[in-house]
Amino acid sequence: METNKKTLFSDFNPVTKAAWMEKVNVDLKGADFNRKLVWKNLNKLEFQPFYNTEDALEYLPNTGQNSQDLINYRAICVASAEDGNKAALKAVKEGVTGLLFHMKDPVSAAILLSEVDINKIAVSFALDNNVIGFAKDFFAFAEQNLDNSKNLRGYFDLEIISEYLTKGSLDTSKFETLEALLKLGASYSEFKTIFVSGTTFLDAGSNQVQEVAYTLNALVYLIEQCLDKGLDVEPIFNNLHIQLAIGSEYFIEIAKFRAFNSLLNAVANQFGVTQFKHALTAKTSVWSKSVTDAHTNLLRATTEAMSAILGNVDGVFIDAYDKEFNNASDFSSRIAGNISTILKEESYFGKVANPVDGSYFIEEASTKIAKKGLELFKAIEAQGGFYNAFESEFIQQQIAEIRQEKIKLISQRRLPMVGVNKYPNLMETVPSDILSSGDTSNSKVLTPRRASLEIEAIRKVTEQFVDETNKRPIVELTSYGNLTMRKARAAFSYDFIGVSGFEVWQEKSYEDAIEAAKTSALSDSDVVVICSSDPDYDESALAFVETFRSLNTDKVLLLAGNPVSIVDALNEAGLDGYIHLKSDVIQTISSVQNKIQKKIKSLQV
Repeated sequence: METNKKTLFSDFNPVTKAAWMEKVNVDLKGADFNRKLVWKNLNKLEFQPFYNTEDALEYLPNTGQNSQDLINYRAICVASAEDGNKAALKAVKEGVTGLLFHMKDPVSAAILLSEVDINKIAVSFALDNNVIGFAKDFFAFAEQNLDNSKNLRGYFDLEIISEYLTKGSLDTSKFETLEALLKLGASYSEFKTIFVSGTTFLDAGSNQVQEVAYTLNALVYLIEQCLDKGLDVEPIFNNLHIQLAIGSEYFIEIAKFRAFNSLLNAVANQFGVTQFKHALTAKTSVWSKSVTDAHTNLLRATTEAMSAILGNVDGVFIDAYDKEFNNASDFSSRIAGNISTILKEESYFGKVANPVDGSYFIEEASTKIAKKGLELFKAIEAQGGFYNAFESEFIQQQIAEIRQEKIKLISQRRLPMVGVNKYPNLMETVPSDILSSGDTSNSKVLTPRRASLEIEAIRKVTEQFVDETNKRPIVELTSYGNLTMRKARAAFSYDFIGVSGFEVWQEKSYEDAIEAAKTSALSDSDVVVICSSDPDYDESALAFVETFRSLNTDKVLLLAGNPVSIVDALNEAGLDGYIHLKSDVIQTISSVQNKIQKKIKSLQV
């Protein structure tokens, strides 16, 4: 019997990129390709809408290996050795494979780690006082309880870089502690004693290129301080544990971790080190989390963990979904731990070797981030390095520019955050005391913060108003005219103004503008939004506003749309504002709140 060796789809010729482009340009009907379809992100990088074999490039080297034994970390605040041990055993029972103990003062390592199998569980410590004394105690405990010295995994975090970034003060005595830790841990190749965290950069609003570059600059500064102490460079690189934050741009975050690994190897080569073994962990970011519709944080944490794992990290820290406004409960901590367990055991993340390798888009993103990150890294070094650049506030200013750009995009709803500026949960009540009053950061340091602070501030105004008056402002969506457009604009307005925390009534439709104006002017609402089509506005919006204002001068009156030809006439007749795609949600809602408050105060007088 003759075997048919014909390959699948062999009857079809491969489609060239030129053929695809020809088809795309036909569909664009003369519109600019780069403007319409090329994606420009906040790293100032451009990405094409599609890739094929013609885009294959020389792949970035040393991007890391997908971890087959991903460590799932949980942080534990230690009040006493007994309490810390109890929390540790509970975490291990719930599937956690890595423990980070935060301690102000040292405790007995034997009590703290009693019944914790350090052959299987990674143990790490962030300690302020008497670090060397605790380290001696810990390594003595390890020697008695390890089957093999290579089984000991984890790290010591002296918070040298993170404290400097957030407080502006550098404790140089910690470099001597670092030197002692390096010698004490010399027998344990998998346990790292030099820790560098770049999470503050992303959590303060930086883009991924900045996070990669500035973390490397901080690392080089730390290495140079260690070399000044007479330490050998190779043990320094072998003892590195680096942590980066995870943002919400899924594919770009995958590329970021791969790019960082590659650049770290390039930096090591400059120090004459070609073979070394570092550890890289990822932590879900503060920046991307919200206190409104907080359960959405679970979805954010899941996609963030996915991108980090595919980016070849060795471990992940997943914060509890309610961490930003509450002490993490047993439930939220357990759910956070379950995310990485499910990804690993049920979704097979970490069980397939480097699954993103060869993806044209991710390979290009990795290469572009690495290239731009290296350029920024060199620019900082040319200015005298990390310390000088931070002291001169150059780093802070660069991050502030990106942060303000992000905030502007969020306020314009061009950078969507579910439950914050898009799809708000109108059934949710949020206590005013957990909402932020806005950004209070100091320009001299970096302050980890949520991206949503400015929008939280306008929600806080509403909740404080409700607390004071026992009345939640009511928004009425009044529509007439073209069915399709009035429905679309009512839906848009419902979503837009729902960010305020006001009570938003479902759309009410009327036969004509005059009926709509009369009924809504006399209703119990505080805000009325006119919803119709542009032709209907041209014909009857002015009559609506005039009729409405003849009956009611106190209510806030808005229009969904932007009928530029009649804007001046509508404003003169008494329209208060507009809601459309280019509207700034913070400015619009703040203006509405101010008008409502003035109205209430005048009525109270």
